[in-house]
Amino acid sequence: MIFVFDDTFTFFYLLVMSNNTWEDKYIEYLNFISTEIDRSLSIVIFFFGVLGNIANIIVLSQRTLRRNPCAWLFLMSSIANLISLLFGLSTRILAGWSKDPTEHISWACKCRSFLLFTSRTVAFWLIAFATINRALASSRNVRHRQINTLKNVRICSLAIVLLSIIIYSHMFYCYEANLTDSPLKCYGNTVACRIISDLFYGWFSIIIPLILMTIFGIKTVVHIRQSQRRIHNTTISHQRQAYWTKKDHSLLLMLCIQIIIQAVLTLPQVCSKFYISLTISQLQKPLKLTVDHSLYNLTLLLSFIANTTPFYVYTLFGGHVFRKSLIDLIKKKLCFFQ
Repeated sequence: MIFVFDDTFTFFYLLVMSNNTWEDKYIEYLNFISTEIDRSLSIVIFFFGVLGNIANIIVLSQRTLRRNPCAWLFLMSSIANLISLLFGLSTRILAGWSKDPTEHISWACKCRSFLLFTSRTVAFWLIAFATINRALASSRNVRHRQINTLKNVRICSLAIVLLSIIIYSHMFYCYEANLTDSPLKCYGNTVACRIISDLFYGWFSIIIPLILMTIFGIKTVVHIRQSQRRIHNTTISHQRQAYWTKKDHSLLLMLCIQIIIQAVLTLPQVCSKFYISLTISQLQKPLKLTVDHSLYNLTLLLSFIANTTPFYVYTLFGGHVFRKSLIDLIKKKLCFFQ
């Protein structure tokens, strides 16, 4: 009789029957789990992420939405998220099923790291700018509302793109392939490079934008409450309430939900990078390297989920405005093919 075992059962059977030490077995187990996560979860994240961001780009590109500064920032953020998934997650999928070229080819490692960190930083800062936009749009100060124009938003967005490119240009020097004493084979080649990269990514790409999101998100809520308190007292308040339309409320809700999700999914990667950098002076035993690799791999996948969620956040919490635009677009396409 012939027994057919699946890969998981075969692995654990061979692991138990082997003569390796406990530490070797634990290393093999962690490597197996990490590979299985790459094989399954990466494909799911990639599929829904690419599909969702393309849908976002199509919907938010409509004339009725892209003229709104906040919606335009969401549009540009979706483009940056798509770039991050295409260049960052595709290699993780390859790593689960075959050889990842970024692990063995130096120029591929450098380009992939640069595009991943730059696009992710741009996407995160655009959401931070969207929070600032909501605070300015809800302000009682006329001057604040006047500077909140699509032209100024585009100038700020261009500035953050250029600044992100400059900040992460060091990766063309720092990142190398075929490393053995790092959580990934494509990683910073010196201690100084790793610390600099971790500090830039942790503070500039994640922590500072989150702080700005929190501050200006609170400001927006305060502005709305102040406006609602004065609605029965002055004519100006009635005008201000009319300015703060239903569309603005929907955009604010979308923004708040996305901020929470971004924080939950990206902060673990920052913590893992800081932990790996702080313990780099310790003896890099095989078990520690394996644990670091598994930890970093898991938090990296979580951060990719942050690049995936915007479309589903907009659909669920975007209110009537986003869903109506999406439905109208689908109906228009269906009528075109009929």
